[in-house]
Amino acid sequence: MGKVIQVSLPVDELPRYWYNILPDLPGKLPEPLNEDGRIERLKDILVPECIRQESLSERWVRIPEEVRELYLRAGRPRPLHRAIGLEKMLKTPARLYYKREDLSPTGSHKVNTALAQVYYAAEAGYSRVVTETGAGQWGTAVAYAASLMGLRSTIYWVREAYEWKAERRIFMRLYGAEVLASPSGKTEFGRKLLEKDSRHKGTLGIAISEAAEDALKNDDTVYPVGSVLNYVLMHQTIIGLEVIRQLEVLDEVPDIMIGCFGGGSNFGGFALPMIGKVLRGEVDKKIRFLAAQSEAAPNLVKGVYQYDFPDAAQILPRIKGYTLTHSFDMPSIWAEGLRYHMASPIISFLKNIGMVEAVAYSKDEKAIFEAAKMFIEAEGFLPAPESSYAIRAMIDEALKAKDAGEEKTIVANISGHGFLDLEAYNRVLNL
Repeated sequence: MGKVIQVSLPVDELPRYWYNILPDLPGKLPEPLNEDGRIERLKDILVPECIRQESLSERWVRIPEEVRELYLRAGRPRPLHRAIGLEKMLKTPARLYYKREDLSPTGSHKVNTALAQVYYAAEAGYSRVVTETGAGQWGTAVAYAASLMGLRSTIYWVREAYEWKAERRIFMRLYGAEVLASPSGKTEFGRKLLEKDSRHKGTLGIAISEAAEDALKNDDTVYPVGSVLNYVLMHQTIIGLEVIRQLEVLDEVPDIMIGCFGGGSNFGGFALPMIGKVLRGEVDKKIRFLAAQSEAAPNLVKGVYQYDFPDAAQILPRIKGYTLTHSFDMPSIWAEGLRYHMASPIISFLKNIGMVEAVAYSKDEKAIFEAAKMFIEAEGFLPAPESSYAIRAMIDEALKAKDAGEEKTIVANISGHGFLDLEAYNRVLNL
């Protein structure tokens, strides 16, 4: 055939370790602030093993065999595709590749940390997990993981997405989850917000607060976190570790690695293993790491690098990262999973030292969905609105390479599929 158009790793090459970038960073990552005992309070909110993993000094962290088995059941390793059709459509000399995280049982990369965190929760004796979700992918992943391990689950879902994504609500409930529009009447914080505005649209920061409050008040309950924190990004490095091996098979070293960006979980999981190789001097080539955001929540592009609360109710400790502030009023977009005020501390640190770049696209999302339609027509796969930001950036970079006559190698992460987002496609593209 002449070209390798897909690299699928054998199951015995599924990574046995997650990658922890903390010991490779050129400097110490700023620690959370322990104001009013908030750090001590975390033991009553978060999974105990995950709290331990937040500040590990080991570069390689063994994945429990039970979690590796769950990864295999969830279809890992996942393929890396060459975007032959898109290359032809764009007439670009760039070689384009994309990682297929949309192939998980729930349709996104989120299962990579959900399976780990819920496994640790079950091992610690909890019978219920509670979490937030924005676009719905994280909530679905937690519901899925809880179902496999016999735990009950409650999902606080940003009301705006909850109300238009009826099929995803059904999907979560098929896994046995209790799914609540956030702000909800179940928590004190939610009730306060509803008293002021009974149709409050919600935000991810509010849903995080509700989940944290629920976990804090119920001894049988613990809170798996969907993004931002160090251990979440570490669990997601299963993506980037597979990509490194797949690029080795292709004898390729990327010029650009691209992922969409809200809080940082899929971008971090995809890019951090390669960033680590750069930091350790194992790569001779300059690689750009590009985060694709929305102007609705451009935390890396327009945020300030400072301490801020990751949740609206200020239950959790303040962490240092690029933030629009926890009270920032974010406009509505279809890519709800990118609508978060704060960037991960790790990615923020890397952005601050110039290793990570970011671009923000117009909140009308027309350019995003047009790029997604091009991808669908050329490659045949239906990406999630969030993933389409990475596709838009990949197309833009491929066209720049065309104009410059440069043979770039560009790799993007397709973080999820869009089969439960067709209404968004219809609304934006008037299909």
